Amino acid sequence: MSIKHPIVAVTGSSGAGTSTVKNAMEQIFRRNQFEAAVIEGDSYHRFDRFEMRERLKRAQDKGNSLSHFGPEGNDFEALEKTFKAYAESGTAMRRYYIHNEEEAREHCQKTGTFSPWKPIPEGSDLLFYEGLHGGIVAGKSNVARFVDLLIGVVPIVNLEWIQKIHRDTHVRGYSRDAVTDTILRRMHDYVYYITPQFSLTDVNFQRVPMVDTSNPFIARDIPTLDESMVVIRFRDPKKTGVDFQYLLNMVHGSFMSRRNNIVVPGGKMGLAMELIMQPLIEQLVFNGSNRVSVATTHDRFAKREAHA
Repeated sequence: MSIKHPIVAVTGSSGAGTSTVKNAMEQIFRRNQFEAAVIEGDSYHRFDRFEMRERLKRAQDKGNSLSHFGPEGNDFEALEKTFKAYAESGTAMRRYYIHNEEEAREHCQKTGTFSPWKPIPEGSDLLFYEGLHGGIVAGKSNVARFVDLLIGVVPIVNLEWIQKIHRDTHVRGYSRDAVTDTILRRMHDYVYYITPQFSLTDVNFQRVPMVDTSNPFIARDIPTLDESMVVIRFRDPKKTGVDFQYLLNMVHGSFMSRRNNIVVPGGKMGLAMELIMQPLIEQLVFNGSNRVSVATTHDRFAKREAHA
């Protein structure tokens, strides 16, 4: 961990909804005029899209498993090196994975490839990671030890599968059977490399649908936020300094389920994220300067909302 160069990581499985947290974070960065150096988890895949297809075919022919969830498909050592370098110096090498045609035009490269490694410009306020492995501890790699604030996004597994099946069939054009095969192929890596991270997260957001999702493989629609509740778990409330009474007052319909869990309506998830993360991010950026505290940032946020 670094006080001078803080690192915030959002980790969650494919289709879990990490983009929701990313959007909330972007609002916080914009509101506070924080300069965040952004790292995408896809940038640390071992292979580009085309080589991954070839290696996946070879692995399947041999009866082996290969996925973007595990160490065979990702360079955990490089991710740890990036976090370590940033924590020590405020800069590190990074690259981008080219997802679509828009990014391909921006980087003048083909989709499914990586941009060249380039240094992160100096002067950023924090490093922000969003991807699959922000809290990975595997083999000789311990990425989690360099993260100052680790956030998990993990809907119950049936909902996660519904979201993935819906996205991959409607957006990416895969058949339902092909997506199901992918879920099964990734299961070993999911159990051993994805889920253990959620025991390390400082704050965990778990969306739970209030409708029947007992057979995710035949579900036609994704349950909406208004059809869901969100369980927010704080691993160590003293570390995060969370004021549960403040959250209960600010988020209508919320309640405590355990001493370190608060449950909020799904439609209030974005608001809850900003209320929780705003003071935590500010404290990290201003840590040691006595310029801000959790209590004062709660007050400041409430005043902003009142005058918005």
